[in-house]
Amino acid sequence: MVRGAPLLRALTILAVAALAACTQAPPPVVAPPPVVAPAPTAPTLQETASLVRIRKGARILEVWSGPRRVLLVSGIQLGRDPIGPKRFEGDGRTPEGRYRIDWRNPHSAYHLSLHISYPDASQTLAARANGRSAGGMIMIHGQPNGYQGRVAGDWTDGCIAVSDAEIETLWNLVPDGSTLEILP
Repeated sequence: MVRGAPLLRALTILAVAALAACTQAPPPVVAPPPVVAPAPTAPTLQETASLVRIRKGARILEVWSGPRRVLLVSGIQLGRDPIGPKRFEGDGRTPEGRYRIDWRNPHSAYHLSLHISYPDASQTLAARANGRSAGGMIMIHGQPNGYQGRVAGDWTDGCIAVSDAEIETLWNLVPDGSTLEILP
């Protein structure tokens, strides 16, 4: 055995380790968590809706407080097959009838959303009689998160879409439990 071999081996191992350390990727940089803006506050009693009325054919949404119309939104967007009432899940139609806003989603994929109490018992039975589900995740909501501007035309699966600014206004005016009328 050659004298100094263990020393040479130790130096070689140290050199390889030192070079390996230089070629490793730097430790990952952990980004701070994103700052999420708080959701708008729930409606106040200063000005709240007693009725939300949607006129599908005219593409308008009205908010009423007692006998006074407090908001008019034009250019609403509906299901991709907007004529006629919703019959079953997947038909692309927006329901017609009298409902309630029964809950809200501040973490919606469409900015903010207000849930519509569709279907009622008769709509559920009618869909079942045809071997179908009536569906049920029908909302009034904003535009898709991350989308700049407004999606063109009627594009939802049966929901009512408005601009992000409009859904923020509705969020503040329309409390859970409000009556909703959707007319042809």
